[in-house]
Amino acid sequence: MSTTFTGGRLRWAILLAVTAVVLAAAGIYAVGAYQRFEQSRTAAPSVGVTAGQPLPDVPFVLFRNTAGGQGYGNAATVALSSPDGTRAVSEQACDRVYGTVSTVICLKTNRGLVTAFEAAVLDRDWQQQRAWPVPGIPSRTRISADGSMIATTVFVTGHSYATAGFSTATEINLTAGGSGGSGNLEDFALIVNGERLQATDRNIWGVTFAPGQSDVFYATAASSGRIWLVRGSLSAKTLTAVHDNVECPSISPDGTRIAYKKNDAGPLTAHWKVALLDLATGRETVLSEKRSVDDQIEWLDNQNLLYGLADENIPGDSNIWKLGTDPASQPSLFIPHAWSPSVVR
Repeated sequence: MSTTFTGGRLRWAILLAVTAVVLAAAGIYAVGAYQRFEQSRTAAPSVGVTAGQPLPDVPFVLFRNTAGGQGYGNAATVALSSPDGTRAVSEQACDRVYGTVSTVICLKTNRGLVTAFEAAVLDRDWQQQRAWPVPGIPSRTRISADGSMIATTVFVTGHSYATAGFSTATEINLTAGGSGGSGNLEDFALIVNGERLQATDRNIWGVTFAPGQSDVFYATAASSGRIWLVRGSLSAKTLTAVHDNVECPSISPDGTRIAYKKNDAGPLTAHWKVALLDLATGRETVLSEKRSVDDQIEWLDNQNLLYGLADENIPGDSNIWKLGTDPASQPSLFIPHAWSPSVVR
């Protein structure tokens, strides 16, 4: 009995000692990581920057700055004629950003004891005009060309059907009058092959607004493992499937084509190619980019696309790439250390 009791105490002592060592190591690592983060955040910018300026004259590119040092993660701009030139970095930290001549939408993460997520509308002086909470991690955002509609997509948790894969919440807010909007687009009627699909696992994401058509937008809809490009109507509250296997659509400035990412692998090991859909003919063209593009593509003009790719050599960094719509075109670096491009004309 005495030997058993002594052995038990010894095992408890060893367990407590190991636990103490693990906690101490974790604490040291956490302190070191925080110090490295603070040193990186306060270091001199690694690229040429200016600060404290309003939105520039058009044309320009709005994006999230991912260059190391001060201003990392903040919304920034460069002249369209000099994408690799000196960038103007704002004080606004955004996970995703998009804009027009006079308005910027900034999706952000507010870290604290309880992390929260927010959509903020900024004016051309980077001053917040209004903001509202969003129910999850920022993913996509767009503003209509006239600035009257703002779309947001976030990743959410808690949906019972989302035991595998992901779940989203996508809304369209109307800026006219300062309030109002669509609510969650999952509440719109989803029409596939002429029939209303009412499955509970409907997911909608990646809105793009049709130029010159105030009631029309496109987005991705998914249910039961299938994915569609849907044409949305705000007034009718409908989403009508028009093509299969289209994710994160982006309509061209002339409104004739949709650029998107197309998964050419399985659902567990997705690999997204860049593809185009001609809306008049339904003809699809897959472009030459060989890397997996997990982004909502932006149109530089009617012949060229922009998208972000993570920098494999620098954690937390990314670059914006340019790709022509000609199938023979090869990608080229457009803005280094940048993410979430928005071309403003």
